[in-house]
Amino acid sequence: MSTWQLQEAKGKFSELVKRALSEGPQGITVRGEPVAVLVSCAEYARLTHPKPGFVEFMRGSPLVGVKLKTERETGFTREIAL
Repeated sequence: MSTWQLQEAKGKFSELVKRALSEGPQGITVRGEPVAVLVSCAEYARLTHPKPGFVEFMRGSPLVGVKLKTERETGFTREIAL
């Protein structure tokens, strides 16, 4: 992420916006301290887009409807092939 001083960012705002589009987020500092980040609309939408919950994620799985073998042996030991 490139960093810009606030005065430089004000003076070269159009360049700052173009770089945010082409290079990604651009940091802005005041007196050497980071205070803001300029991002493109696409990046902002990606960051703020709500992620699906667990149930929605599972319902969207390509494995919906696949029958799984869920039977387990009821004994205390299992035979293992070595």
